[in-house]
Amino acid sequence: MDQFIEIHWTSGSIDEARRISRMLVEGKYVACAQIIPWIESIYIWDDKLQTEQESKIVFKALISRFDEIKDLIIRNCSYQVPEITYQIIVGGNQAYLEWLQNAST
Repeated sequence: MDQFIEIHWTSGSIDEARRISRMLVEGKYVACAQIIPWIESIYIWDDKLQTEQESKIVFKALISRFDEIKDLIIRNCSYQVPEITYQIIVGGNQAYLEWLQNAST
């Protein structure tokens, strides 16, 4: 069985988050997308302190699909350097993990 991952992505708008999330779920790249509509991010960009309102998206997917998912996000999002990271899911509710497997294939 392929490993499951949780992918974290930050979007500049809720509309972009919804559009790309729907694309990934409908294409079966990811089993599900969870959108946290509003977070505040503070960071340095172009040597200036930035404070932005963003949306945080968490996807559940197979690790073997990560590169495709990352590339699709990059091609369709507005950020020059989007945050796209993942963590390996090492355990959990077996029934949920089985659902992930079925939803991802």
